[in-house]
Amino acid sequence: MATMNSESSNNSNTAQTRVPVSSKQPLQTAKSVDTQSVLKRLQSELMALMMSGEEGISAFPEEDNIFCWKGTITGSKDTVFEGTEYKLSLTFPADYPFKPPKVKFETGCFHPNVDVYGNICLDILQDKWSSAYDTRTILLSIQSLLGEPNISSPLNNQAAALWANQEEYRKMVEKLYKPAS
Repeated sequence: MATMNSESSNNSNTAQTRVPVSSKQPLQTAKSVDTQSVLKRLQSELMALMMSGEEGISAFPEEDNIFCWKGTITGSKDTVFEGTEYKLSLTFPADYPFKPPKVKFETGCFHPNVDVYGNICLDILQDKWSSAYDTRTILLSIQSLLGEPNISSPLNNQAAALWANQEEYRKMVEKLYKPAS
């Protein structure tokens, strides 16, 4: 139940809504309640990811900051990236899950949809984002993108051109990145 202070009843355009979080806590601003819901969402996603047992993906908050995570993806079986491990950074905005996190490769990744700075061209991280997606979905999508790039929208033209020749592409990946054992 939202309550408004006397000042807010006079001018609702500039008022700040006050919402009790629980009966034992003082009133907090609606913005802090939003932060609390983002924190709960991220904590829930962390637990779900840890419990999922998905092979080849993981992510954890960096130190004490639940908004900054470090992730790991291993290339899927039967792809040129099989056995290769990649580190990612995930930075969640204050309005997550209504806006996507910023995700970048921290380790180099020779891939048609990844530039030299680690930026990723993936529709669900941009215009196709949905609040229904979670960290697990993001990591699985990037893992899938490794083996199934979108050649029509490359960030790395050299990798896109070489993709057609999988044998040569595999040699380039092996040359650039020593596969995990």
